[in-house]
Amino acid sequence: MTDKPRITILYCTQCNWLLRAGWMAQELLQTFSDSVGEVALIPGTGGNFEIRIDGELLWERKRDGGFPGPKELKQRVRDVIDPDRDLGHTDRGSLES
Repeated sequence: MTDKPRITILYCTQCNWLLRAGWMAQELLQTFSDSVGEVALIPGTGGNFEIRIDGELLWERKRDGGFPGPKELKQRVRDVIDPDRDLGHTDRGSLES
């Protein structure tokens, strides 16, 4: 049996980003409940907001220009853990212009 990926969300407690981190965790758990082993919230300071999969940086607030929306975050996570997965309306909405 293979280990499922671990997603961590480091958030700044000084900036009161717990609710945002919790919302992102909830979105990921709802979408990838069968594909991830854990989504962990890690309190930090200094304006940090980072999302990692098995230690590899996926999103960093300063580097990536703010916070991810649920759609973009789900697509990035999918691209790492299950690239062939169809995210339904999340994907179709991004293909329509």
